[in-house]
Amino acid sequence: MSESNQTGAPQCARFDDFDLQDPSFRRDPGPLWRQMRENCPVAHTSLHGGGWMLSRYADITEVALDPGTFSSRAGEVTGPIPAEGRELKLPPVNTDPPDHAAQRKLLMPFFSKQAVEELEPVARSAARHLVTRILGMDGDVDAVEHFARTVPVVVTTHMLGLPTEDQEQFRRWTLQMLADGAEDYQARGEAVSAIRRYFADRLATSVVEGAPGIIPFLRARQAVDPSLTDETALGMAFLMLIAGIDTTWSALGASLWHLAHHPGDRRLLAESPELIPAAVEELLRVYAPVTIGRVVTRDVEIGGRLLRAGDRVVLPWAAANRDPERHDHPDNVVLGPDRVRHLAFGVGIHRCLGAGLAQMELRVALEEWLARIPEFEPTAGEVPWSAGNTRGPETLPLRIPGAAVGGR
Repeated sequence: MSESNQTGAPQCARFDDFDLQDPSFRRDPGPLWRQMRENCPVAHTSLHGGGWMLSRYADITEVALDPGTFSSRAGEVTGPIPAEGRELKLPPVNTDPPDHAAQRKLLMPFFSKQAVEELEPVARSAARHLVTRILGMDGDVDAVEHFARTVPVVVTTHMLGLPTEDQEQFRRWTLQMLADGAEDYQARGEAVSAIRRYFADRLATSVVEGAPGIIPFLRARQAVDPSLTDETALGMAFLMLIAGIDTTWSALGASLWHLAHHPGDRRLLAESPELIPAAVEELLRVYAPVTIGRVVTRDVEIGGRLLRAGDRVVLPWAAANRDPERHDHPDNVVLGPDRVRHLAFGVGIHRCLGAGLAQMELRVALEEWLARIPEFEPTAGEVPWSAGNTRGPETLPLRIPGAAVGGR
């Protein structure tokens, strides 16, 4: 990045070299985004691999809707930008047109309304079991460790058609790649290698005809579709595992964090569970967990600043969701019966394929939790939040009064 690009907007001097790893930003990025929108809507940093962060809904959607100028080939928001052709292949999320459409279409049946409905009993059983176990624990409970980080793992394992005994390994790999890996690139690389080896072995193993799950489907599909290469199938499996787990557990953890710190909202949902589906959308709007990267393919101006080909662009969906041009109460959760529109799942050709699945998991998890644990409170003043591509509380110690213990 040339010096002129970094200093070309004088009002941006106090925003440039923002730090995505800064604890205060991780804890609450809202204040920085508010100030950026007013003074420097597009800021540059040379830290953690460098890039441009956008803060306005209009700019973020403009980039997301222009895959020709802003490539999805490398979605990481920290670390070095890989040379073209050497990216971690995660089709279809980091595939550009024209290949993207066919890859996405191949996986769509697993995220249809019917497919999501069939997975709901799996999510509900897992959530109910975890709540029962939590109610049997002594002392404070870490809701992230003992609840939020498990429900999505169980559902994703079932959807992929993988052994339940591997679930704990999936949790460890996900944390190593996305939480630890946001700062420790060696740890990230080791997790990536381990996951790739795992799926390479799975895809090389013969499967029983008609076996359920994405892995058996990809294995069977390869036998009749030469265009589905080993690399593409492996990348799809890799993506389904990581994307299906980390984003949902971050959103669930953030939702429970909010309810722990806002007793009025918590009691409203516990007393009126019919409001939970709409509440999920509002919580997703404010606490949208995902920030995604794009790579500029040609020199272009955004927000009065010149971005060069090869630069990284950082798109925080939560910043778009909190733009006062789009919402009357941008930074505040306001619960009610109406569902809000938001970009928590992105926009354009890369809008999250698993949006419906994630919404179901969040709804079911909150229904099961609040039905039996309507009262809980935080026992720590501040908790650490993850950084990088996914933001969510890393721990959430809660005190659950004895009156909450119950069953149904």
